[in-house]
Amino acid sequence: MNRKQSVYPLQPPRERGTWRAFALALLIHVLLGLFLYHGIHWQNSTPAGAEAEIWTDISPTPTPNAPPPPAPPVRVAPTPPIDQEQADIALQEKKRKQQEAAARAAQLEQEQRQKALQEQQEQERRQAELARQQAEQKAAQQKLKQEQAEKLREQQAQEQQKQAQLKKQEQEKQAQLKQQQLEAQQKADAEKAAKAKALAQQQAKQKAQLEQERRARLAQLQGMAGQSEGGNGLAKSGTGSGSGGTAASPGYSDKVRRRVRPNIIWGGETAGLETVVSVHCAPDGQVLSASIQKGSGNAQWDQAALNAVNASNPMPLDTNGRAPASFLITLRPAG
Repeated sequence: MNRKQSVYPLQPPRERGTWRAFALALLIHVLLGLFLYHGIHWQNSTPAGAEAEIWTDISPTPTPNAPPPPAPPVRVAPTPPIDQEQADIALQEKKRKQQEAAARAAQLEQEQRQKALQEQQEQERRQAELARQQAEQKAAQQKLKQEQAEKLREQQAQEQQKQAQLKKQEQEKQAQLKQQQLEAQQKADAEKAAKAKALAQQQAKQKAQLEQERRARLAQLQGMAGQSEGGNGLAKSGTGSGSGGTAASPGYSDKVRRRVRPNIIWGGETAGLETVVSVHCAPDGQVLSASIQKGSGNAQWDQAALNAVNASNPMPLDTNGRAPASFLITLRPAG
């Protein structure tokens, strides 16, 4: 019963006691048949005729003043026997009617049982049809859900594949860009290193050359140490002047003054300030060294004068295309 209800959830419960009712009906029909059999058998027995004898006392008894004797009773004739053929016919007719009634009752009961069975079968068939429809509907819904889930999985797989392709392309682009940047950086570093190396080599070469020239000039200066200071030709005019040195032309001081003057930055006092700066140059005018030869007593002005000389690097070349090896510059603030 539980298995059938699980298969057909809408089926109503079966009525219990069907076989018991059928057995009870069968027992009643058997008892009815036995009753009819015994009743018919009892009716078929032939009834015996009734006989009666009457005895009267005929001896006279003298009784004085006795009433007259009663009249003799009339003898009742025996009942004539019933016609056996008619009794048999009546019994058979009764038996036939009883059999027909029993047959109709059995047929009616059989029809009722068949009708109930047909109704039950029809109900079961309807329930089975309903269960089949429900199962088909459920299967269709399940199939639709599976198709939708499969379609959704396909869409997700396609989206994931597309995202993976885009991510791969982006990674390839980034890797290519990084490679290009790395190559450019390596190239720039190589160029920078080459330039730095070339510059270092050039600076080393210039430094060696300057060092060689400095040593030569120092040797020359040591040889010229006995010359007078006036030979340097100090110029006193203007805000800044220069001496031509041992190898300077007469107009070289003006060139130095024009070069140094714009680089003087001073906003303090101007009265009585005068500073002499000693300059050593390379042949191309590069300032090798600059130092205070004679201070003014104002350290700030002396530093401003020294800064102006260093800011004027390189110094102008002389008429021979070379800068003097050493010379003195006398600087005064404009006032």
